[in-house]
Amino acid sequence: MTEDKNTRHSEKMKKIKVARDRMMATKTDEKGLLIVHTGTGKGKSSSGFGMILRCIGHGMPCAVVQFIKGTWITGEAEMLRTRFADECRFFVSGEGFTWETQDRARDIAAARAGWDIAKAQILDPDIRFVLLDEINIALRNDYLDIDEVVDFLLTQKPAMTHVCLTGRNARPELIEAADLVTEMTLVKHPFRDGIKAQQGVEF
Repeated sequence: MTEDKNTRHSEKMKKIKVARDRMMATKTDEKGLLIVHTGTGKGKSSSGFGMILRCIGHGMPCAVVQFIKGTWITGEAEMLRTRFADECRFFVSGEGFTWETQDRARDIAAARAGWDIAKAQILDPDIRFVLLDEINIALRNDYLDIDEVVDFLLTQKPAMTHVCLTGRNARPELIEAADLVTEMTLVKHPFRDGIKAQQGVEF
């Protein structure tokens, strides 16, 4: 019985491999991707920082521009600034969550400053990957003009530069422009049970 199951499994995997190899043979193009991580679930920024680590591992210079979360001391910021400063530039433009600042004019000014930094990093020929962390929140709140951002990404981003934009409520215009969009879905979260954000998990 076990031998029959193993034989069937082997035959099935051979067929899958043939089909997979045929499909992969047609995927030959490369381009710098526009990537969007959105949704109500946890993991949007975490996934973006995972790609930053991949880039470092491949020797690809990268940059992070962090919107909104300005006052948080996060593990990823500490690690990148202290251990990988030569491989990854790290910028913070936000002054904290909008309910903390309570000043729309300051939030807009901080977002604009962050966007100016972001454009410079994206246009820098030495940079291969740029993470725009929580920029979707700035776009949702109209701190930045969505048409300006999308137009820049579509017309001025270098052809082989990857850009990842994270945050809830990604604007439809951005989703339409993107090459890769992932929506994180909330199923359960300990915050609902009174558990606060914890080191190593949330920050």
